[in-house]
Amino acid sequence: MKKAKDTSNLPDPNPFKMDKTAFSVTTLSEKSDDKEYWLSKTPQERLAALELMRQINYGYDPTTDRLQRVLEIVELPSD
Repeated sequence: MKKAKDTSNLPDPNPFKMDKTAFSVTTLSEKSDDKEYWLSKTPQERLAALELMRQINYGYDPTTDRLQRVLEIVELPSD
């Protein structure tokens, strides 16, 4: 019988899981506490959230997207 691999010490593959218990829908006329929430976060946490929103918006996955390599061979004229 094969033993299951211990993954308890591996990092979470998706650290940005949505807490669905904290999700709510409101109207634009209701006062929000968003500003206080983001001011309570560290600058690193704010940047991580911004990067996540950018990736979601543009469909970017940094593990698979790469720059295309372009190679051009130019022969110099012989003098």
